Amino acid sequence: MDWIHIKDLEVFAKHGVFPEENVLGQKFLVSAALGTSTREAGQKDDLTKSIHYGEVSHFICRFLKEHTFKLLETAVEKLAEELLLKIDRLESVRLELKKPWAPIGLPLKTVSIEIERSWHTAYIALGSNMGDKKAYLDSGVEGLRQTKGCRVLAVSDYLATEPYGVTDQDEFLNGAMKIRTLLPPHELLDRLHEIEQEAGRVRIIRWGPRTLDLDILLYDDLILDDEELHIPHIEMYKRDFVLEPLCQIAPYMRHPVCNRTVQELLEALKSAENE
Repeated sequence: MDWIHIKDLEVFAKHGVFPEENVLGQKFLVSAALGTSTREAGQKDDLTKSIHYGEVSHFICRFLKEHTFKLLETAVEKLAEELLLKIDRLESVRLELKKPWAPIGLPLKTVSIEIERSWHTAYIALGSNMGDKKAYLDSGVEGLRQTKGCRVLAVSDYLATEPYGVTDQDEFLNGAMKIRTLLPPHELLDRLHEIEQEAGRVRIIRWGPRTLDLDILLYDDLILDDEELHIPHIEMYKRDFVLEPLCQIAPYMRHPVCNRTVQELLEALKSAENE
């Protein structure tokens, strides 16, 4: 990752907890580190292959002037999101928002907050075995496509598979998709649950019938285990109905725990089933 730096850009804007701050305004200082690849621009001496720091500076100034937030935390969070959504070639951004005239009644140079936000790559499993299964899977894809901070990059074919766990139920239609997202893992999980609920999903029986099932399989190379979420998906390596569609769109994606590609995991599973 290469970085383009903007240091202490001065912006007069109206952010603060006190009402007078929202009316009178004050000076803020913004520093930004823009994560991108400058290789092609450097080789070709072509600004269109990089990020125009002048345009970004004006974007930052315009955004902070046009909006009013009580908290620095909110201002910098919303600014980071808009930059990542609107600026081409921007992969990651580090922002520091400084408030030189913080009204605390004590002498200080600045108060500031600094954050880093990035695009992430995630792989999602889709499944349905009730009603119009294809329509439910399509609704899952469209739900993420319409989610702010999510971009659907690839969707596998939908494959008909036998039920897993509870076998006395209709066959499933399964698929996988690749997305780019600004959502951290737990926020992405919450959004998937919302999309499932919009499709009428009811969680009664584990592995039971469902209108729509959405699971996070992989999220960058993250390894996460807590009470709510396991990444990589804890049983993906033993489920052919997960690995087959995933192999269509990401055969060489490497499982960060097993240290095998999706294609290798699928071949190993098929080999074990044939023994």
